[in-house]
Amino acid sequence: MELPVPICFDLDGTLGHFSSGFVLLREALGEVWGQAPTVEELRLCHGSTDWEIVDELHQLRFGRNLDEAGYSIYEAACVARFRKVFTSGAQEAVGYRGILEGLHRLAATRQVWIVSGNAPELLLFKADVLGINPAIPRLGSLPHHGRTDLLKRALSGCPGPHLYVGDRPHDLAAAQALGLPFVGIGDSVPGGHRSLSPDTEAEHLVSAVEAALGILP
Repeated sequence: MELPVPICFDLDGTLGHFSSGFVLLREALGEVWGQAPTVEELRLCHGSTDWEIVDELHQLRFGRNLDEAGYSIYEAACVARFRKVFTSGAQEAVGYRGILEGLHRLAATRQVWIVSGNAPELLLFKADVLGINPAIPRLGSLPHHGRTDLLKRALSGCPGPHLYVGDRPHDLAAAQALGLPFVGIGDSVPGGHRSLSPDTEAEHLVSAVEAALGILP
C-alpha cells in the first residue's frame, strides 16, 4: 500500500507556463490604480506571491499597505485579463506533458497539493487551462501569507515526510525554511537536490519524488 505522503507542487514554470504573466499583472493594476506599475518598480519587489508583490507595489505607489478588499479587486481584474487572453486563443498556455502526467499518477495514490503564488481565483483558472484534475486541492496566494506560510497551511496536520516541487529559487528557499526535500524543474534552481527538465517523462518525475522522499534507494 502506498504511503499517504503529502506532496506540494508549484504551478508556473513547474507544471507549465503562461507567457506574459507579469505583463497582464501590470495591466490589471493599471486598470485598478489608473496607472500601471513600471518594470523597474516590479523589479524592486522581493516577494514571490501575488499578495506580496501587489502589496509591495501598493506601498511604492501609495505609501501604505494593501488591504484585503484591494487585493480582491486586483484578483478579479487579473483573472479577467487572463481569461480574455488565454480563453480567446490570443495566447496559449504550455503544459509540461510528462510533469502533468506524473502529477496525476502521484495524486492517484498520495496526497498532492498545488501550492502557488497566484491569487486563488487565478490559480483555479490556470489549473483548469492546464487540465489538472479538479480533485487535486489548490492553495493560492492569501493575504498576509508568504510562500512558506502557504506550504505550512497545506501541510498542517498531515503526516510527513513532505516534499515541494518547484522551479525557482524562492521555491527552494521556502522548502529549505521548512526542512522539506525539494525536486527542481528546469535549470533555474542550482543545488544538490534532484532536478528534472520540463520535458521529462512522467515515470522519471515519480521516481525522482519517491527517491527524494527516501521511498526508493
